[in-house]
Amino acid sequence: MTYSLFGKKFTRHSGISQLMADMNDGLRNPEAIMLGGGNPAAIPEMERYFQTLCRSMLTDGTLNEALCNYDGPQGKNALLTALAAMLRQALGWPVTARNIALTNGSQSAFFYLFNLFAGRGEDGGLRRVLFPLAPEYLGYADAGLEDKMFVAAKPTIAQLPDGQFKYHVDFEHLKVGEDIGLICVSRPTNPTGNVITDRELLRLDTLARQRRIPLLIDNAYGLPFPGIIFAPATPLWNPNIILCMSLSKLGLPGARCGIVIANEEIIGAISNMNGIISLAPGGLGPALATEMIRRGDLMRLSQTVIRPFYQQRVQQTIATLRRYLPPERCLIHTPEGAIFLWLWFQNLPITTEALYQRLKQRGVLMVPGHYFFPGLETDWPHAQQCMRMNYVPDAGKIERGIAILAEEVERAFRETAGTTSP
Repeated sequence: MTYSLFGKKFTRHSGISQLMADMNDGLRNPEAIMLGGGNPAAIPEMERYFQTLCRSMLTDGTLNEALCNYDGPQGKNALLTALAAMLRQALGWPVTARNIALTNGSQSAFFYLFNLFAGRGEDGGLRRVLFPLAPEYLGYADAGLEDKMFVAAKPTIAQLPDGQFKYHVDFEHLKVGEDIGLICVSRPTNPTGNVITDRELLRLDTLARQRRIPLLIDNAYGLPFPGIIFAPATPLWNPNIILCMSLSKLGLPGARCGIVIANEEIIGAISNMNGIISLAPGGLGPALATEMIRRGDLMRLSQTVIRPFYQQRVQQTIATLRRYLPPERCLIHTPEGAIFLWLWFQNLPITTEALYQRLKQRGVLMVPGHYFFPGLETDWPHAQQCMRMNYVPDAGKIERGIAILAEEVERAFRETAGTTSP
């Protein structure tokens, strides 16, 4: 069977495909300890809320309407209007329904936007996407139609007390060349839980406007919803910013509803792409979100249920990690948001890819760090020393997984000591 260049590119191995396959296999195995994928926590209060909401919508006919009709290519009008009104009221943003489009999940939105602003131009030149703060989300890595479409910048690393550290944008060495068509950053960052500061975000916005290119902010975990953010942060939007949001981390990943907030020209482009590629976004997630906004529940639940749940869980997980892995063995990126911990095994004698394989053999699924450096053009040992850990399972499973992790780390050190002994 002969594939096109497109077919060859999008059928080859990718980190995101491995991650989703591991997550799918793990969910079918009740013994697996799922510390790798990005599935949100099953928060009992949210699950009860969604059950009650669906029953109510089934009774009044709105659920049937969402399932049995196409929406337009821009997405469900009711959600576009309700969300714009909520953002105007809560954040003072000058947005209307014409500034919002829906997609079948944020991953689809990134594919659209990366290839809209980067890739081959009419002059044959290659424009690229700049990630100003590596590591970044591994799902970006294979979303370009062209190879070498991404470029990333190393961060500076600030050492913090209690065996923690934090990445910052290295503006001194950040280069926004003429070949850059889009700047992209996630806030909070998947995989590290880093929240770039307000000052950093404003400097990136200034750089983007100076270059007359958009700044794309991946806000899947951020403000105002789902609000999984524990550090001071001010939401930012203006007509040069493309803000991508999602319903997934509210607890609705199966609804596959991504939200793009941008100027009207970009929203028109997204709508056309939707129509060509998928006819229209799915209607179930938008129908649920519309009703949540109408009831005043979307931001309320984000602030009073979702954020406190994850904040308590991350604090518990760090305490458990420190019982098994002292700072000499493992540094932790300070947890400022999202649903992951980023672990730095600075002196580990094996790569974290090898550690991942050993853990997988013992039923513990994590994600090796090297996948999270799309566009980094030089080898960096740090990329082989880190791992992403999801902290959403129950405390018992997390502790069993961490105990196995600590055993495998110590095993690696023992083996190395054995090979170097006289």
